[in-house]
Parts: sequence; structure tokens; C-alpha cells
Amino acid sequence: MILLVGLGNPGSRYAGNRHNIGFMALDRIASRQGFGPWRSRFQGLTAEGSLDGVKTLLLKPNTFMNLSGQSVAEAARFFKIGLSDMVVLHDELDLAPAKLRIKTGGGNAGHNGLRSITAHLGNDYKRVRLGIGHPGDKAMVSPYVLNDFAKAEEGWLETLLDAIADNAALLAKGEDAKFQNTIHLALEAKGFANPKRPGKRDTE
Repeated sequence: MILLVGLGNPGSRYAGNRHNIGFMALDRIASRQGFGPWRSRFQGLTAEGSLDGVKTLLLKPNTFMNLSGQSVAEAARFFKIGLSDMVVLHDELDLAPAKLRIKTGGGNAGHNGLRSITAHLGNDYKRVRLGIGHPGDKAMVSPYVLNDFAKAEEGWLETLLDAIADNAALLAKGEDAKFQNTIHLALEAKGFANPKRPGKRDTE
């Protein structure tokens, strides 16, 4: 079994926030890949299913971002899932909007959800970094990530989420490079290779 974790904050107040793009990605995977209903457990919401024959557990922690590791650790220990079979999808300020990168381990770049998971389980898990861009000023980061995506961003966001969901089996099978390339090709095909950036510091 693999564990796909989406990071975000629970509740309707936060549902459309940039910080919740990890939750959005898991919701799209669940709906497009026919996963079972969401259930409350492990201090979060889980859904079970299969991605091209790979048994998969989706987890959205309900602990709020700063305590995400509590929920992830509880689920991982219950199912005896090691770090090599865990993938965390999260918002990434240091990537331009619609950019996606995959890495294992490394720094947490100030992301409180990642920091919490690392504190509970260690650092050597895979991360799918979903670019949301940077507001350009460190003082603006908190209101920026806790605000909803702008209407002008809906095109690339919906394309990105659909592409992630439709190609999630590649991620489940560890075909990271193919997954990443396929997502970017899907965005390019819709004209979202370089969408308008809301900030000044976005990098690839």
C-alpha cells in the first residue's frame, strides 16, 4: 500500500485557499479514480482505492497545517507504511504557478505541514511540490496562502488538478519523471505553460 497525503486546512472557510491545493489534488484523484467514500479516522479523512493495481490510501489531515504530522504518523503506523511508500502533495511558494516538481527529502522551505511530518516520521519521504507562486514580499506570505485562488488562476488550476488525477497511477508506481513530464505537457496543451504570475519572485 502507498499513502498519498494532501496538505491543507480543514473546513469550508479554507477550502479554496492556495494553501489547500494538496487537499484539492486528493479530492480530484478520489473522484476521477473511483475511490471509496471519505471516512473520518487518523485525525483526518481517508479514502481507499487502487491506482493501476497499486493499493492506495488517500489522507487529508484534519489537524490544521501545523500539526499535520500527527495524522500522517497515525495512519502510517497503523498500516505499517514506510517513508519510501509515502507521497505528500503540497503548495510550493518557490515554484511559479502551474509548475510541478517532485523530490525526496531535502529542506522544508518553511512549510509548517512538511515540518510537522518530518518531526513525527523523518524527512525521507517524497514530495509533490505544486507551484502557487510567491507574493513578492515575505510579509505578504500568510495572507497570500490563506486567500483563495484568483478567478484568473482557475484555468491552470483545474487543468493541473485534472492532469494529476488522471495520471496518479504513474506516481503510485514510482514513475516520477514520466508523471512530471505528462503533467507539464497537459498544461502546455491548454496554453498554461507560463500562466500570469501573481508575485515577483516565482522561480522554477
